Amino acid sequence: MVALLTAAGIVLFFLGLLFSIAWHELGHLATAKMFGIRCTQYMVGFGTTLWSRTRGGTEYGVKLVPLGGFVRMVGMIPPAAKPADDSAKPMSRWRAMIEDAREANNVELEPGDEHRQFYQRAPWKRIIVMAAGPGMNVILAVALFAAIMMGIGVPQNTTTVNTVTKCVLPADAASTDCAPGAEPSPAMEAGIRPGDDIVGVAGNPVDDWHEANTAIKRSTGATDITVERDGRARTLTVDLIENRVVARDDAGEVVYETGADGEPVTDDRGFRVPETEEAGFLGITFAQERDPLTPAQSAGRMWETTVGVFDALIGLPGKVDDVFRAAFMGEQRTVDSPVGIVGASRIGGEVLSQPIPLTDRVVFLANMLAGVNLFLFALNMVPILPLDGGHIFGALWESVRRGLARLFRRPDPGPFDVAKLMPVAYVVVACFVVFSLMLLVADVVNPVRLTQ
Repeated sequence: MVALLTAAGIVLFFLGLLFSIAWHELGHLATAKMFGIRCTQYMVGFGTTLWSRTRGGTEYGVKLVPLGGFVRMVGMIPPAAKPADDSAKPMSRWRAMIEDAREANNVELEPGDEHRQFYQRAPWKRIIVMAAGPGMNVILAVALFAAIMMGIGVPQNTTTVNTVTKCVLPADAASTDCAPGAEPSPAMEAGIRPGDDIVGVAGNPVDDWHEANTAIKRSTGATDITVERDGRARTLTVDLIENRVVARDDAGEVVYETGADGEPVTDDRGFRVPETEEAGFLGITFAQERDPLTPAQSAGRMWETTVGVFDALIGLPGKVDDVFRAAFMGEQRTVDSPVGIVGASRIGGEVLSQPIPLTDRVVFLANMLAGVNLFLFALNMVPILPLDGGHIFGALWESVRRGLARLFRRPDPGPFDVAKLMPVAYVVVACFVVFSLMLLVADVVNPVRLTQ
């Protein structure tokens, strides 16, 4: 059964990734057609075509390598500003690459395309076409996050006892097993049971988890704790002791350790290490239930996630060495290690096979897919070719040049020649392919695991 669920999770998350790619490219296609640009292909994947159909002059299909997708529009590169009059001179390698790219761009031009080319559209229209793809990823991410946070809800601690610890263990203990002769926890000694609802601590009523947890941490010695059990209130005298517990802020959020450089401290698997403090100890865990967030709360959490995604993108070059070591030197990967489509799908399979409520598994997968879409947005907005941000930068620069020309009454400089940046694009593509292959090897031979 576990193997079946794992396989189902892998397939489902992989299909979710393919849908995210197709959804991204649909943004480009729809806006390009809206502005009258001829689109010859709409493809999910690269390499050999596995399936395709042609409708309305556009070939729709799926290719073999699912590492992205593309919409091919005619006239992505403008013609040369003027014919070369120095053909007798040997062409530099850089210039040859530029002209090869321009020639390849012109292959698909047909009679009737004279006014249906990408470069002929106003800069603002080209910006919309190129930004529509990443924008679709944002729309999908927001929809998923909203459905989770405002529909299903996020886990919130309650005042109901979930588990009772058998013995006294500090929060930073290496193991949760009780040693022979270990001191029983105060909750175990007092007879607190799972399912009890804590309604009072030290004679004071508590209305929520935060009040109950704070009151317990501030108390030591003989303390009256009132619980509701089977519809009746019972007051139990508990001998609370001082112990090392996980530190939380005033809002009840876990406080994590930071190093001297201000960066989070993580363990050998990449999990953040929580701070601990000496406080009153009862020896229970509280049950959780899902509570929908307000639109404002959801927006705040989405913003935090988006900032985290951009931070991860900025830090991605620093992870290349770790991925290389994991792929070819057998070093253990941490939970924050980059993963490719194979690795992300494998994590999806691992999550779906976990012995936790189905709702929690589905929410985790949806959160992962939303995060992937935010990452696709952030990556594609980087202003270098062949990414969407490179074309957006070219259109913006063209708009600035033409605006300055009008301001100073100079001749129109014409469209920005993105072909001049194609050698850079080739380097970017080469780096992307190499890194993708390295990720593939690491995801196969040394995958990221959420559990041991």
